[in-house]
Amino acid sequence: SISSGSAAQVREVLVFQPLTHIRRLSAALDPACHLPSAMMSQRRSFAAAGVASVCIVALISLPAASALSHRTGRATPVLNGPLRSLTRKAKLIKPDSTMRLRGGAAEVEAAKDMSFKPASTLEYKDWYQKPDPEWEEKDGCGVVQWDPSLEAWKGSLQHRYTKYKELKRNICKAEGSLEDFAKGNEKFGVRRSTDPNKPGIIATEWAPNAQYLALFGDFNGWNRGNHPYSKDDFGVWHLFIPDNADGTPVIPHDSRYKIAITTSTGQETTRIPAWVSYTVQAPKGAPTHPGYDAVMWDPPKKFEFKSALPDQPKSLRIYEAHVGMSSEGEPNVNTYDLFRERVLPRIHRLGYNAIQFMAIQEHPYYASFGYHVTSLFAPSSRSGDPDSLKRLVDECHRLGMNVLLDVVHSHAAKNVEDGINNFDGTAHHYFHEGPEGYHTLWDSRIYNYSSWEVLRFLLSNLRWWLEEYKFDGFRFDGVTSILYTHHGMNHAFVHGYDDYFGTSTDMDACVYLMLANDLIHSLRPGCISIAEDVSGMPTLSRPVAEGGFGFDYRLAMAAPDMWIKLLKEFTDDEWEMGYIVHTLTNRRYKEKVVCYCESHDQALVGDKTISFRLMDKEMYDGMSNLTPANLIVDRGIAMHKMIRMLTMSLGGEGYLNFMGNEFGHPEWIDFPRVGNDWSYHCARRQWSLADQTHLRYIHLNNFDAAMHGLEQTFPFLVEDCHEYVSLKNEGDKMIVAEKGELLFVFNLHPSNSYQGYRVGTSWGGKYKLVLDSDWPEFGGHYRNDRHQIRHAKNEQWCGRPNHLEVYSPSRTVMVFARAQE
Repeated sequence: SISSGSAAQVREVLVFQPLTHIRRLSAALDPACHLPSAMMSQRRSFAAAGVASVCIVALISLPAASALSHRTGRATPVLNGPLRSLTRKAKLIKPDSTMRLRGGAAEVEAAKDMSFKPASTLEYKDWYQKPDPEWEEKDGCGVVQWDPSLEAWKGSLQHRYTKYKELKRNICKAEGSLEDFAKGNEKFGVRRSTDPNKPGIIATEWAPNAQYLALFGDFNGWNRGNHPYSKDDFGVWHLFIPDNADGTPVIPHDSRYKIAITTSTGQETTRIPAWVSYTVQAPKGAPTHPGYDAVMWDPPKKFEFKSALPDQPKSLRIYEAHVGMSSEGEPNVNTYDLFRERVLPRIHRLGYNAIQFMAIQEHPYYASFGYHVTSLFAPSSRSGDPDSLKRLVDECHRLGMNVLLDVVHSHAAKNVEDGINNFDGTAHHYFHEGPEGYHTLWDSRIYNYSSWEVLRFLLSNLRWWLEEYKFDGFRFDGVTSILYTHHGMNHAFVHGYDDYFGTSTDMDACVYLMLANDLIHSLRPGCISIAEDVSGMPTLSRPVAEGGFGFDYRLAMAAPDMWIKLLKEFTDDEWEMGYIVHTLTNRRYKEKVVCYCESHDQALVGDKTISFRLMDKEMYDGMSNLTPANLIVDRGIAMHKMIRMLTMSLGGEGYLNFMGNEFGHPEWIDFPRVGNDWSYHCARRQWSLADQTHLRYIHLNNFDAAMHGLEQTFPFLVEDCHEYVSLKNEGDKMIVAEKGELLFVFNLHPSNSYQGYRVGTSWGGKYKLVLDSDWPEFGGHYRNDRHQIRHAKNEQWCGRPNHLEVYSPSRTVMVFARAQE
């Protein structure tokens, strides 16, 4: 199959004619064919590509059915079982030696040939964002070329870019460069001295309003007075502890410590260093229990990464994962090592080329899903120590996968003793003073993005994860909250550009995001940055030098809301094809998006996953292959596949799936808390469901792998990819679209199948069916022969110069590619 198996299982590879100078066309809306409005033409050449056909797992014979002819409207009989193979075959060739196969022996052999450039020689590819050495000469209005309506807001764009230039100039003047400014971890925190002439422990902390600081812990019997800091004129506290006479450090590896502090109000208490790189919950009986302690992480043998850094892929397919809740059966928190051994191979076999880890930054409250962060530089100790996380990242790189961190710079936990809130006794230390510094909906603190030391803290944090752990990029959480002083609360963003360029936009926060993206793209060629923004802020994913914010992608957050709305409020026959297509394709020109039909948000308790909305309680009793599927399950399996393929094909330039949803994981996510008696029952993933051949979950898992195999062979998520929707027929519930080199035919009608249905296409010649959601390995009914060849007729249809005639079964998607004549 496409997703797994040995090289011997790869049956056929087709040669396809290259497409050159494809025009992205359309005219005024055609009432018959519902054509999209006109857009500028674009030129793009597509190289010839091959595809591995999917093996037939089972043949299912169906009772005779009737289908409606698109042209005549009369019922036409449909053949029982699989159609007989057509006699004319596409020309076949052997797989190209560079084609990477997944699964079994093929994967092993491919892995031997995998070679990535070492980090020191990473280069900027054509599709990477690149630092602009002439940033000082720009005015921030380059984005207007992509959106002429921004002409009226050039003053706002210039103002924003001017503030960015002024701040960057000041940083470069005071610190040498933006990159040097972001080396705060080499100055702050508790760390080993790198000066061979001065061996020992160096401790540095910014706490301008504190009255007293001292370091205490296991190393000095938790004595508050033995190792005090001294304060300089800039509010920075310093401490040096020389090594013992025998050369061993006073604070040994893996020992616990904290800061004893007298705050601005005179309170004697404790704090964890703001720059701490590892923290653990204090054990019972310890003087600091049940809070967290800092841990000195200084192993005798430093971890060495073995795998080279991967290139940023042109087509981004992301698997969103939570390590802690990835275990199966065990009532516990999973570890980085077990995730690497048991879960990561599954993700790789499915074909994802990037993995996005949630809940990595330390967060004492597990049920916060990792979003109430207390220690930005420390990995969550629930799942293991720092080296175990590095082993996980290293293995991802060995498999050629990019690793993204879900970074939380939009807010921080309001914890005091194990966080940075009120660190020196003042509310304005790292955060804004008063109501401006509190997020009332999230019950958390808001950073002061205008503070010099806060900027150093946040920018250094990005550099730390890139260099210390070798992450390949970031998904910035809560960007909407960062952008606006109202944090997006009670705002619908329906009043046009006034919503984005008004007084409620936090200009200091905007400049921080520009600096952040400027930094990471300078440090690491191909670094990926993704913005989670629900507001639709213009220019968010355009380069900083053009006046944008510098993100590579933005999340298409309207898509999951659309699917939930359709499933909750409408019957299948009420779904509007135009609404679906508009929501998926309504994105800003030249701003790449990552689309998804559901993420972790939809899986949380109180909500439902798509599979659960489709099948509900039938997922417990109706998923066995040993008995025929009932109507609810049959519909659910079919619609689950349709929704995913629609989202991937029409949603943008990237695709994201949350852990387990690819096979329709039942139930919701509910972390241990008081309300569920601290149960882990719903904080796990039942991976075995997708492995059981007698359960239907395997069909959804197979289809997910096939989608990735299809996109890998015929890339249709790449930037500026040819895209044209030729049909949105509300009566037939049909959607036909060209994406890249492929022709997608969706039939969302709950009961009607269509024989001889005309499908417009740009391209003439032969067509091969390369993917069909109705194939039996995907839980379908196999109503179309997988080896069929279709011949395009040179007759205009739906505004396209050619058309095919296909049999389109109800609730299926078929994907065609051109075969060599």
